[in-house]
Amino acid sequence: RELLETWVRQRLHEAKLIVVANREPYIHQYVDDRLEWYQPASGLTTALDPVLRACGGTWVAHGSGNADRDVVDPFDRIAVPPDQPSYTLRRVWLTKEQEQGYYYGFANDTLWPLCHNAHVRPKFDSHDWAIYRQVNQHFANVVLEEVGDDPALVFVQDYHFAMLPRMLKSARPDLTIVHFWHIPWPSFESFRICPWHAALLDGLLGNDLLAFHTRYDCNNFLETVDRTLEAKIDLEFHAVTRGGQRTLVRAHPISVDPEHADALAVDWKFEERRLRRRYRLGKCKLLVGVDRVDYIKGIPERFRAVDRLLTLHPSLRGQFCLLQVGAPSRVHLSTYRSLGDDLERLADEINWKYGDEEWKPIVFLHEHVDSAGVHRLYRLATGCVVSSLHDGMNLVAKEFVAARSDLRGSLVLSEFTGAARELTDALIVNPYDLDAMANAMFRCLTMSEAEQEARMFRMRQRVLAHNIFRWAGKLLADAVQVQEEQRTPWPNDNHSDSGVWPALPSYALGGSR
Repeated sequence: RELLETWVRQRLHEAKLIVVANREPYIHQYVDDRLEWYQPASGLTTALDPVLRACGGTWVAHGSGNADRDVVDPFDRIAVPPDQPSYTLRRVWLTKEQEQGYYYGFANDTLWPLCHNAHVRPKFDSHDWAIYRQVNQHFANVVLEEVGDDPALVFVQDYHFAMLPRMLKSARPDLTIVHFWHIPWPSFESFRICPWHAALLDGLLGNDLLAFHTRYDCNNFLETVDRTLEAKIDLEFHAVTRGGQRTLVRAHPISVDPEHADALAVDWKFEERRLRRRYRLGKCKLLVGVDRVDYIKGIPERFRAVDRLLTLHPSLRGQFCLLQVGAPSRVHLSTYRSLGDDLERLADEINWKYGDEEWKPIVFLHEHVDSAGVHRLYRLATGCVVSSLHDGMNLVAKEFVAARSDLRGSLVLSEFTGAARELTDALIVNPYDLDAMANAMFRCLTMSEAEQEARMFRMRQRVLAHNIFRWAGKLLADAVQVQEEQRTPWPNDNHSDSGVWPALPSYALGGSR
């Protein structure tokens, strides 16, 4: 964190750092006439909040809390975190119609299923598309207000703002614009079904740097551009030149803040007794799943794998439990509402089939659990199960590894996550193969402590060394390189490790620096 802070101050000089995201890092709300604030359950905010705390700057986001308007200044700004301010949050207000068309409509009913191979058909609505562009322009106007006449590096987040980079670059060609696309990028054949695919690509090519989790996503994007637009594709330097502007396309896999787990340390023996009483776990071994209720997360497949595990190994009855945290998500969309209901029914069916008055194989918590609560479940678990059908990264896998400073526990990880490319000591599975899932769960429950320790040691080395601050540093180093060299090519394709961003130390596996 300190290294990133020093580097940013030295390299950005007088340029402002502006982060743009749909989700705000802190939400204010009224609870029984009391004003409270909390951090939303979001991988993006969990990842970026530590970066802004270290670097300062301004986070521009949609203000969604029912008390958000009451705490901002006349310019819609507030210093955050509320208990220890270190950067500025600029809130953007949207009407219900805008939120419906931009967020629930085009972003999550069109782009989300379009970019994920989860066999849910995207919805293409011209009204939603018009509102999406309108909201992107609204955010562009707010960003330009925050920038003023000063130089700035604008760091755009995710699929909510595909049109924003071109809008900003048209108004201020001198801005350095970086965009991190947190979800997968599909093949050309998949993406081309969108009626507005060419406009979306042109919007993204307003960036100076466009980053994805994996090289596979980068290659898909470059092929999509090559087969759609009149543009020059430089495969050696992974760049696109269109209309005189050059956009670099890079893979920068995101990570977590390993020190966050240390900050959540508690009296563990007391917490273990409390959690086992609360969820009626007895002496069972615990498998844990932590997800938003979303069709890409493979939660039904996870539940069916428990059913298959108990069929293959009936002696495990009463010996383990899958505790699934399923935070409600996008409940205004019928696909998500029905999924939550289906999961409740499926858990009940499996519990009725195998359970009794004293034990249930699945405990389904269809509710939000804060980061401290999730951390305690990670520490209690014999293993964590991540069975995503398609995921850009999946930070739950890395959070679980970061939490296990005791070098215990095993990770069952879908091969269709970005994390599977890094955490190769996990038990990698195809979530559509229920026998393979069941066998991985069995291996997780029966793995020796020596094997757990060896695997977790190696995974922790990866997560601790390649943490969120290194991710931000390498990505911003690429952005500053673009700015300083006026978009000239790097001498080789390994520029991110060529000395622009200094190597970070591998911290002690116990957690602290």
